[in-house]
Amino acid sequence: MSDEQTIRGEAQGDAPVPLSVLDLATVGAGRTATQALRTSVEIAMLAERRGFHRYWVAEHHSMPGVASSSPAVILAHLAAHTRRIRLGSGGVMLPNHAPLVIAEQFGTLEALAPGRIDLGLGRAPGTDGATAAALRRTDRLNEGADDFPQQLAELTHFLDDDFPEGHRYGRIHAVPGPVQATSPGGVQSTARPSLWLLGSSGFSARLAGQLGLPFAFAHHFSAQNTVPALDLYRDSFRPSAVLDEPYALIGVSALAADDAREARRQVLTGALSMLRLRTGRPGLIPTPEEAEAYAFSDLEREFVDGWLGNVVHGTPDEVRTGLDDLHKRTGAAELMITANAHSGEARLRSYELIADAYGLPTADDEPNDVEPSSVEIRSGGTARE
Repeated sequence: MSDEQTIRGEAQGDAPVPLSVLDLATVGAGRTATQALRTSVEIAMLAERRGFHRYWVAEHHSMPGVASSSPAVILAHLAAHTRRIRLGSGGVMLPNHAPLVIAEQFGTLEALAPGRIDLGLGRAPGTDGATAAALRRTDRLNEGADDFPQQLAELTHFLDDDFPEGHRYGRIHAVPGPVQATSPGGVQSTARPSLWLLGSSGFSARLAGQLGLPFAFAHHFSAQNTVPALDLYRDSFRPSAVLDEPYALIGVSALAADDAREARRQVLTGALSMLRLRTGRPGLIPTPEEAEAYAFSDLEREFVDGWLGNVVHGTPDEVRTGLDDLHKRTGAAELMITANAHSGEARLRSYELIADAYGLPTADDEPNDVEPSSVEIRSGGTARE
């Protein structure tokens, strides 16, 4: 299968474009990281069964309510529980890591799940400045972001094993990788993960277009920049060996429930969590009861209302209408849905309801080898987050 085919996918059911999942492995108050990660497995299996195209995990650090600090580790676990759905990072923050390390990690993932791995890359730290300094072992934080194109080029050379003659890294090989195909007796595939650029502004949009790479925009937390960034990407696009035409997806915060009031209760937990994060008080995702009882100041209420204005939520039909409208406004080629709520049950139910609303497949001709009940939760509590 070509890069173009694996990138583009196919819309299922009545969906206007392919639907995908973005996961942060959120941890609710009274729940454990073990339960949160177990929920990620269940959502990935559900997404595969219902015809979602890909499942990405986002890198964040020093946030008690987010357990996805190590996407490559989580993706390896998800690869063992799925067969066909594409798995990837949404994204790995390139300035936080040495390019060789990323090439080795995602080369390993490609070996574990051949032809199913996406490597989405961002240039932001995915955390605050102090945590970024601890990750990078430097206080020169702007250096990493400013050097992003150079870091990206280095990573690409490691993935393709094609540094030019005389380069200081020319004799270094990312393993697993293409060098195993060109070594005597080698039969390893030369395929590598599909590269994506992620962004919430114009920098990565322009770079992705110039390089002819697919682009993912973070509409879920930068909605005002979505259309300008997508326009910039399309205007900057140059055909490449990867894509003949632009391909852009957008991350969308969306949650469906059996009734609109319950959907509102659930998304309010995510809004309060974001408020606390933005005001320097990160914590676990609060319960719906805590969120409803919270005494918002006028300024806090303004923030929460603005945040919820960009979250598609309600009954399944209301969510479908909201997603359809967003697709029409942006022209996005794919919608990647993230459901932020306190409980894993609410998130699982939301993805199921959205799949039903679009008439996505309900049967799996090749069931997963591992059923949810076969993975124990040893820390106590229920299997779901």
